[in-house]
Amino acid sequence: QVQLVESGGGLVQAGGSLRLSCAASGRTVSNYYLEWFRQAPGKEREFVAAINWSGRSTNYADSVKGRFTISRDNAKNTVYLQMNNLKPEDTAVYYCAAGQSLSRNYELMGYWGQGTQVTVSS
Repeated sequence: QVQLVESGGGLVQAGGSLRLSCAASGRTVSNYYLEWFRQAPGKEREFVAAINWSGRSTNYADSVKGRFTISRDNAKNTVYLQMNNLKPEDTAVYYCAAGQSLSRNYELMGYWGQGTQVTVSS
């Protein structure tokens, strides 16, 4: 079992920054990739970024590449998503997820957090 708890969402103006956190717990958490997905109203959940537990492997959606950075702190069992130069189209509920392999397909993720709302005003 892996438990995931997100935090750090909020309201920000376009061009601003936010940092999301995902605290992971569970005795096998180091076996999982940790990923961020997002879902805007009326849209399908989409992949944002992923990182393996060593941090040597990361992957980003084209829409966020160069603006978002995923990182992790193994001592705190926490994964972060630093989001810079935010745009109104980044508005969504952001979810942390854990999967046994790196995947952009949300259906392959085994565990999910509750989500945190990010709203970017124009």
